[in-house]
Amino acid sequence: MKTNKEIMDLAEQALIHTYNRFPVVLDHGKGVYLYDVEGKEYLDFAAGIAVNAFGYDVPEYKQALKDQIDKVIHVSNLYYTEPLAKAANKLAKATGLRKVFFTNSGTEAIEGAIKLARKYAWNRDNGSTDHEIIAMNNSFHGRSIGALSVTGNPHYQEAFKPLIDKVVFADFNNIEDVRSKITDKTCAIIFETIQGEGGIYPVEADFIKEVRRICDEKDILLILDEIQCGMGRSGKMFAYEHFGVKPDIVTVAKALGCGVPIGAFVAGDKVCDSMTAGDHGSTYGGNPLATAAANAVFDLFEKKHILENVNETGSYLGEVLDRFAAKYDFITEARGMGLIRGLEFSVPVGPIVNRCIEEGLLLISAGTNVIRFVPPLVITKENVDEMAQKLDRVLSEV
Repeated sequence: MKTNKEIMDLAEQALIHTYNRFPVVLDHGKGVYLYDVEGKEYLDFAAGIAVNAFGYDVPEYKQALKDQIDKVIHVSNLYYTEPLAKAANKLAKATGLRKVFFTNSGTEAIEGAIKLARKYAWNRDNGSTDHEIIAMNNSFHGRSIGALSVTGNPHYQEAFKPLIDKVVFADFNNIEDVRSKITDKTCAIIFETIQGEGGIYPVEADFIKEVRRICDEKDILLILDEIQCGMGRSGKMFAYEHFGVKPDIVTVAKALGCGVPIGAFVAGDKVCDSMTAGDHGSTYGGNPLATAAANAVFDLFEKKHILENVNETGSYLGEVLDRFAAKYDFITEARGMGLIRGLEFSVPVGPIVNRCIEEGLLLISAGTNVIRFVPPLVITKENVDEMAQKLDRVLSEV
């Protein structure tokens, strides 16, 4: 058996260095724990960046994938498959919208949402192409050129310009700033219902409701990015449900497949028929294996009463993090919803996250000074207590 270091050295010989990976080689998982190739156990509060909603080694999920592999893995979008049809209907019902396009990732879902919004405006305005999109500062939507163009962080953008044009940025949760950026060319407003990479900032109720009202009044499309905060993580299947609003387009990924790469953009009545044959495509998007995974995910959400657990355990996690914020003067704020939460520090959190790995706890950051808590949605209060003990040992050294 190779050691962690041997495998890491082998990987670095051939991988383009776009990730500063943690110094551990994960091998297998069970429940909410992961194990490296040397057998060390880690309590997982990262869930593959909010992907593995049910943890690891889930029999029903694995069996659904095995059954589909025995049938067919890929046929392309030139043909229908039963998993595709079922998954599209389940996702449309869950979002409260009408029609779905399946992608391979969240970034691709953002690309499709941008295209759909522009095609809607193009149809409406007789072929005009001078439309603008309002996005938010401090946002993150992905690393492709289109997704970067609506990502409100110059650090991600600067080396890859020129990006797509006619994107205007406003301050998140500042309705007056958004209102000041709207022109007769504005075709869409896009934001994360809970900003993830930017530091775990939930949308404010007054802000999202007023943006929805303005969009209705001015025939502007509201695009909500629920790639990280959707699929139950906030305590409802989609975070916008907390506020009694619906987007015109929503982007979904991560826990939609619980590890099998799949994303989607979902559109409501107003916009869902704007694209026609040839406007968009994906060779792998919505393939039978990925949509079989999505079908199993929706079934397991219901069978395992996931939303109930997110609300109960998420509330407890929030209380625990509030206690950390009160105990340590270098923690400036605890915030979030459900099982997507953050602790903001007055010091860089990278060394803390690395020390937690040594303690057998997997956490991730959001920016340089926020620790992000996005564990599997099946964690228990006992798992939260174990996490807190490990984190407290590390923080006592800071």
